[in-house]
Amino acid sequence: MPFFIIAGAINAAIAVGCGAFGAHALKDRLSEHYLAIWETAVQYQMFHAIGLLAIGILMSSSLLGPSAQLSWSGYLLLIGIIVFSGSLYALSLSGVGILGAITPIGGVAFIAGWILLIIATLKFAQ
Repeated sequence: MPFFIIAGAINAAIAVGCGAFGAHALKDRLSEHYLAIWETAVQYQMFHAIGLLAIGILMSSSLLGPSAQLSWSGYLLLIGIIVFSGSLYALSLSGVGILGAITPIGGVAFIAGWILLIIATLKFAQ
């Protein structure tokens, strides 16, 4: 599905931009602790952007084809990027510790998305 390929590419571009922003503009403005949190957000955004690209490609009719499990997998990875990486970006910039409490919700979305990808693949293999 083109949506997940586009969403993956957009998120990969944003991750590269945020990585560069952190390395150059934030390097002297954030403590090492918050800079490390920023870098974690960038890494997870990029990993899951690549996951979105893979899901979009797998939805091709010549591969696994469209399915509810693949769609939900993609949406959960996208939600995970927004909640997980977004909360870490906000925490890094604001220092508001309570934002870290939101991060695991994004992590659960990531895990659920990857599990649905496994299920979609197993259904296809049967």
